[in-house]
Amino acid sequence: MELDMWDYFMPWEVLSAFSSGLGSLTGIVGYVWIALCLYIIAKKTNTENPWLAWIPVANIVLACQIAGKPWWWVFLFLIPIANIVFGILVMWKICEVRNKPGWLALLMLVPVANLIIPGILAFVDQ
Repeated sequence: MELDMWDYFMPWEVLSAFSSGLGSLTGIVGYVWIALCLYIIAKKTNTENPWLAWIPVANIVLACQIAGKPWWWVFLFLIPIANIVFGILVMWKICEVRNKPGWLALLMLVPVANLIIPGILAFVDQ
């Protein structure tokens, strides 16, 4: 078997693992984590129907309810680029409802931090 320079610089086997089962598992674990955090936040804020956290799209309705925004904001999340702005606005308000600084919502734009911030909002009480 002859190796060329790309075998040393590009770990194709590792990258292909993320596009297969490992990537699917990572996505499922991420979804469950965010849903769990949203569920706990809804319970702590006494929001009706916290089980909506587990249903796709309905979890956006739940986040809007926690933030005190109208349900039709869900449609604003369907607009490219605007969905980022409205997502930050909703998270900002959720941070304030949980007595955390609103600027934490801006960290939702940062990879890895966007997995930590929901945990802080769900599990850290002041």
